[in-house]
Amino acid sequence: MRIEDNGWDSRAWLDGDWLHREPRREEVRPRLLAETRLLPWLAPQLPLPVPVPEPTEYGVRHRLMVGDPLEAGSTALGRELGSFLKALHAVDPAEAVAHGAVDAETAAAEKTVFLDEARAQVVPLLPQSAQAAGRALLERVGGVRTALVHADLGPDHLLVADGRITGIIDWTDAEIGDPALDLCWLLNGAPAGIAEGVSETYGVTPELRSRAHDWHQLGPWYEVHRGLLLDLPEDVESGLKGILARL
Repeated sequence: MRIEDNGWDSRAWLDGDWLHREPRREEVRPRLLAETRLLPWLAPQLPLPVPVPEPTEYGVRHRLMVGDPLEAGSTALGRELGSFLKALHAVDPAEAVAHGAVDAETAAAEKTVFLDEARAQVVPLLPQSAQAAGRALLERVGGVRTALVHADLGPDHLLVADGRITGIIDWTDAEIGDPALDLCWLLNGAPAGIAEGVSETYGVTPELRSRAHDWHQLGPWYEVHRGLLLDLPEDVESGLKGILARL
């Protein structure tokens, strides 16, 4: 297994068959600890494995889940992921909040801050010809909050071994939000076969597909925002290229 979540929120290390995660910033600690309440409740309701963490002196730990980040696709993998998301999005949102997920109001407020900063800081960096489309995208996303979502479902958090999904990891961002957010990469950026399989078992409607595309378009905006925040000009440049490629 390759450890891929040594990033913005936490650092990870192995100790025997335990995977430890420590917050890089103090504001991340409550979200890591929330996983110790949410995931034990959630795991029995899902058709694919998720970690069941416990608190430690530094953060949390859970038993190592065998597998590597998803790199190659297939319709079979897509079917597994579609069934998983269908089950995840069907759990009781109120119970999910009671067990540690971020509630809809808090999540909406946090998203509003990001969108406002994106309008103020990122849109002016776009060519004049792309600014109207950028502002329109920022107006469209974020209004639907109906289900518990993982909220960061990309290849690094989908573990695969022997052609099967062996774990869905890193639930720090779990919140009551738009189901389309969890579908955005699977339908628009995943390897061949994934989108077909997901659509088959999840039952993706045209409206849901459209919202997932909007969330996919929003992805590079986070890279620019983070680059501006941390003074990382290469991230800003890369993110701007991504925005223009997806608009």
